[in-house]
Amino acid sequence: MNNIINGTEIAKNIKDQLKLEIEKINDKKPCLAVIIVGNDEASHIYVKNKNKACDYVGIKSDTYFLNSNISEIELIQLIEKLNNNEEVNGILVQLPLPSHINEKNILLKINPLKDVDGFHPYNIGMLSTNSAKLKSCTPSGCMELLKRYNVDIKGKNALVIGRSNIVGKPISMMLLNEDATVTTAHSKTKNLEYLTKNADIIIVAVGIANFLKPHMIKDGVVLIDVGMNRAKDGNLCGDIDFECSQKASLITPVPGGVGPMTITMLMKNCLTAYKIQNNINIEED
Repeated sequence: MNNIINGTEIAKNIKDQLKLEIEKINDKKPCLAVIIVGNDEASHIYVKNKNKACDYVGIKSDTYFLNSNISEIELIQLIEKLNNNEEVNGILVQLPLPSHINEKNILLKINPLKDVDGFHPYNIGMLSTNSAKLKSCTPSGCMELLKRYNVDIKGKNALVIGRSNIVGKPISMMLLNEDATVTTAHSKTKNLEYLTKNADIIIVAVGIANFLKPHMIKDGVVLIDVGMNRAKDGNLCGDIDFECSQKASLITPVPGGVGPMTITMLMKNCLTAYKIQNNINIEED
C-alpha cells in the first residue's frame, strides 16, 4: 500500500543529515547525559537504543545507572552537577522514576537549555508562544512525518486524542502553531465519534490497543498512531486499528511509524542544545 508512512526511512534520513553536520564540527562533539534509575526493562532497552543512535550520529553519550533506592536529593545533586558541566549539552532523565521520587521536581531541576526531552515548563511555555527551540521529541516526530509527506495542515480539522504532558498537549500546540483548527479529546470527551468523523488529521495517543476503528473515521483522513501496545495474540499494535488503512489517505504503522522518530528527534534536540550553548546559529524549521 502506498499510503503507509515510513517512519523508519525518514528517521534514518534525518540521522544521516545530523551525522554529516556533526562530522563537520572540529571542536568537541555534542554530549548527551542519560540518567536511568532502577531496573525497568523497557527503560533499559530504550536507553540502549538511544546510545546506539548517539554512536551513529556522532554524539558522545554518558549513561548514569542509579539504584532504585537513590534519594531524590542525591538525584538532584547529580543533575545539578551535569547542569554545571560545560562538556554536557543535553540531560535526559529516563521516565518513569521510582514512586518515592517526585518526577515534577526532577524535571524542574534540569537546565532548560539542556532539556533535550522538551519537558521543562520553560520549553513548554516557549512552545505555546511558537518560540521553542527544544521541543518534545514524540510530538516533533509526528509533525516531521506530516511535513515530509506534504500533508497540508493549515486550516485543517486536527483531532488529538490524548492530553498527556508528553504527547497530547505539546502536539496540540504544535498543530495550532501550524494553523490547524485543533480539538483535544480525552477520557471525559462526549460524542467522540462525531469528532473523529469530522477530522482531517487524527493523532491518537491513549495507550489502548486498536482504540480507533474504521467506522469512526471518514475517507481520506490522515492518521498518526503514537500507541505501542501488545495485542491479545502477543503482537505489537498501535492505538489505531490498522484496518483504518483502507479508508485513510495516510497512516503510520506500528512498529515503524512514530516510534523511530522519537529517538531521532532527541538526537536533533541534542545538536540544537549544543548550538545554543555554543552560540551557533540555528536554522528555523
